[in-house]
Amino acid sequence: MAAGGRGKSSGKKAVSRSSKAGLQFPVGRIARFLKSGKYAERVGAGAPVYLAAVLEYLAAEVLELAGNAARDNKKNRIVPRHIQLAVRNDEELSKLLGHVTIANGGVLPNIHSVLLPKKSGTGTGSSKKGESTEE
Repeated sequence: MAAGGRGKSSGKKAVSRSSKAGLQFPVGRIARFLKSGKYAERVGAGAPVYLAAVLEYLAAEVLELAGNAARDNKKNRIVPRHIQLAVRNDEELSKLLGHVTIANGGVLPNIHSVLLPKKSGTGTGSSKKGESTEE
């Protein structure tokens, strides 16, 4: 009865759904959250795999851009400021996280062009008034 019964056979090693899908994000945990969250009465087998893949891709994208921002600032550790710079400088991520506040992220460095000092011509005579007074 032990050999042909139901359930898992004792000889096989358990393989996670994440490793089957080639993902790092936990498919089983996401499936549990989808079920317990009452988003729908039933959850298909492919839904948590797909959601885990999408979340993993987004996380990898943000982390890569934030790592580049950290390297540009000559830092080895990613801090919220680097995530903010990465997200706000990327058009698609900025649109996705448009109404999201990143704590300790700061703002993008930006000075409005009106506030910048005006460039004064030094003896070149670029304006009409300057030419008429010098003659």
